[in-house]
Amino acid sequence: MGLAAVQENGNGDMGLSGLPLGRKNKYRRMNSELTEDYDDASHQQHQEDRNKSTRKYVLACAVFASLNSVLLGYDVGVMSGAIIFIQEDLKITEVQEEVLVGILSIVSLFGSLAGGRTSDAIGRKWTMALAAVIFQIGAVIMTLSPSFEVLMIGRLLAGIGIGFGVMIAPVYIAEISPTIARGSLTSFPEVFINFGILLGYVSNYAFSGLPAHINWRIMLAVGILPSVFIGFALFVIPESPRWLVIQNRVEEARSVLQKTNDNENEVEERLAEIQLAAGTADVENHEEKAVWRELLSPSPSVCRMLVTGFGIQCFQQITGIDATVYYSPEIFEDAGVEGNTNLLAATVAVGVTKTAFILVAIFLIDKLGRKPLLYVSTIGMTICLFSLGLSLSLLGQGQVGIALSILSVCGNVAFFSVGIGPICWVLTTEIFPLRLRSQAAALGAVGNRVCSGLVAMSFLSVSRAISVAGVFFIFSAISALAVLFVYTFVPETKGKSLEQIELLFKDKHEWQGSEVEMGDAENLVQKVQGSEVEMGDAENLVQKE
Repeated sequence: MGLAAVQENGNGDMGLSGLPLGRKNKYRRMNSELTEDYDDASHQQHQEDRNKSTRKYVLACAVFASLNSVLLGYDVGVMSGAIIFIQEDLKITEVQEEVLVGILSIVSLFGSLAGGRTSDAIGRKWTMALAAVIFQIGAVIMTLSPSFEVLMIGRLLAGIGIGFGVMIAPVYIAEISPTIARGSLTSFPEVFINFGILLGYVSNYAFSGLPAHINWRIMLAVGILPSVFIGFALFVIPESPRWLVIQNRVEEARSVLQKTNDNENEVEERLAEIQLAAGTADVENHEEKAVWRELLSPSPSVCRMLVTGFGIQCFQQITGIDATVYYSPEIFEDAGVEGNTNLLAATVAVGVTKTAFILVAIFLIDKLGRKPLLYVSTIGMTICLFSLGLSLSLLGQGQVGIALSILSVCGNVAFFSVGIGPICWVLTTEIFPLRLRSQAAALGAVGNRVCSGLVAMSFLSVSRAISVAGVFFIFSAISALAVLFVYTFVPETKGKSLEQIELLFKDKHEWQGSEVEMGDAENLVQKVQGSEVEMGDAENLVQKE
């Protein structure tokens, strides 16, 4: 009877609990394992899909936020060629030419200064919208201007709009980007500046054949087109989560972080860090102090941040990049290139080089780090600027001199784009604490624009006094000083969150001593493990006795 019962329940195998281990149970266990495997695969696929979606969303935000930078780049590029025909049409003097070219950078400092406070008041997103509107009004006035005076009014408005845009785009991108991709994404504004410069050069070449009283107006009018895309972008990009936290709109900030980060744990960690940095968490009480007052009478750590941020912004411009871009036709004419069409064609080569190498920087900035690229950039620029001075002073206007001059200019903009061009904006938005970030970034942008304006407004006059070659020898010497500045004052920020970077400046030796501290930690672990072994040996000895 027992045998019959066993056979009825399966193959006759009984488990320890008295339950049969027959085919049905075997199949049930296999089915359970397959279900678990399927669930794991499904979860993994869902996570991969979310990662792709997050990357696309953050990339779209960075692209749209960088569109204002196209306006700046286009203005810089197009003015280098348009000024030739403006001079012919409106009969302006050389001094007026310098003022017209350089005033945009000087005036943009007012936009940058106002941009910090404006972005804290109305948000990063709507500050970018304001920048676009102001620039477009200026561009329309420039296009229709019948005289130098009206042209200057449009130029002033365009400069204010550019000041807003230059300051806010890197801040916004740094605040929405995940840590691992922040360097690449924050360099997008510089990419779009280069793209705008290239478009300006191409526009110059394309419309140069038209009559002089029409062609420069069309060149300037083309710059109005990006406003259409900026208007569309406002319906796509979110507000900065860090600004939302400052406004105590924490749930909205969490919603944005969920779209820009891969997993929930990271979202909560980032939100807690932002709340702590903003002073809205109860973990730490920040002294109530006006932002500008803190910047004007900074603590030692903030002072070190200001030296690094303001210094790198100034070095980006006083090495002469805007002189190279604005006045490349004059430089090539001095080298021996003849004819407006040939001059503008040579500038297109400069624009293509500058744009191509900024793309190289995007791929390398989060892999190699900020500091190695800055070394490559500043050393390479020093060599190219010196070789340009040599070719203009010694080789004359022959074919060899022309070739070496074009090669030196292209090499200079290439090294600029690989390093100091994009990285100066990345560093400025990374190193300052949240409560100071927008205002400090505005201060850095002011230094950048002032230096740009001084270079642009004095290049022709100084080159007449000491020659074009002499000017580039000076730029080469300044670039050599930039190498020393990078070595002394710039820490490596790759792979660190914005809140972690803030801690690097708390002690001036801390960022240099991080590797030593890591070694000390490893030694401490080894000592602890050794003490545990010794304690275990002592216990065994007691037991034996």
